Amino acid sequence: MITLDAIGTFALMVGLLTLTPGLDTALILRTAALGHRRRAWGVVLGIQSGTLVWGVLASLGVTALLTASHLAYETLRWAGAAYLVWMGGRLLWATWRHSSSESPQTAGTGTETGTGVETRARTGAEARARTGTGDTLLGGWRQGFVTNLLNPKMGAFYVAVLPQFIPDGASHLAPGVLLAGVHILLAVIWACALIAFAHMLRDRLQRPSARRCLDRITGTVVAAFGIRLALGQ
Repeated sequence: MITLDAIGTFALMVGLLTLTPGLDTALILRTAALGHRRRAWGVVLGIQSGTLVWGVLASLGVTALLTASHLAYETLRWAGAAYLVWMGGRLLWATWRHSSSESPQTAGTGTETGTGVETRARTGAEARARTGTGDTLLGGWRQGFVTNLLNPKMGAFYVAVLPQFIPDGASHLAPGVLLAGVHILLAVIWACALIAFAHMLRDRLQRPSARRCLDRITGTVVAAFGIRLALGQ
């Protein structure tokens, strides 16, 4: 049976990994900062669902086949890189289109007509549809799950780490799921802190210019992670 010392050591390792700023942090902060709390929690649940899948696959030895097969690893790596670059590029493209379509006359007036309000509401809805930022739990879960599952380094991490904490001769599935659960618990606690922090900044991000800036930063970070993954860094 896995010992408490092993669980504590594993918790320390994945805790430090969780606190390191990365793609997951950027996605959660950006989604929560825009006021999309349901979608933000969907992203969190999706990421942790992916972590659980990787933990189960590693416990069953499936991810060992992934790291042993160069073709399988490269295929997943390029698929993940393409998805991240596409997602980041879509955010950047949407902010550029929205910025170029704004009317300087409308932006400079102090009053708003009903038509102007309706136009901006329609434009905002179209932008959310393009960037996938609707406040839905399922949409957030899908984004977080796919992002995590298409990251082959998660599988490589579990293949390298889990066997070190599982006693020889013991069944790998139960201890592996337990350790993955520890990782998920710590990640959810950290996500709560991120969402609470983003909620405090929400009022400052209600302006369209601030939202575009946030989307551009997030899009750049996501695309950069995709490029790094493609380069094998």
